[in-house]
Amino acid sequence: MIYYAVLAFAVGLGLPIAVLAASTGQGRATAAAVEGMARQPEAAARIQLAMLIGLALIESLVIYALLIFFLLLGELPTFEQVLQITTSQGPGTGM
Repeated sequence: MIYYAVLAFAVGLGLPIAVLAASTGQGRATAAAVEGMARQPEAAARIQLAMLIGLALIESLVIYALLIFFLLLGELPTFEQVLQITTSQGPGTGM
C-alpha cells in the first residue's frame, strides 16, 4: 500500500516540478538571448538560432516528463481496487 501512496505522490508532484523548472529555464534563456541581441544586433541571427535550439531541448524534457506522467498514471489503482486492498487487510496491519 505504501508503494501506491508514493507512486501517487510522485505522479502528482513530478510533472509540476518539471514544468516549473522548464518554464524558469525558458524564461532565463529568452531573457539572455534578448539581452545579447540588444548588445550585439549584428549577431542576432546566430543568437536566435542558438536560443531556439536550446528552447526545443528544454521543451523536449517537459514532453518526456509528460510521457512518464501518463505511464505512471496507468499504474495507479482505481478507487475500487484501493477499497479492496484496504478491506482485505486485517485490523492492526496498518500501512
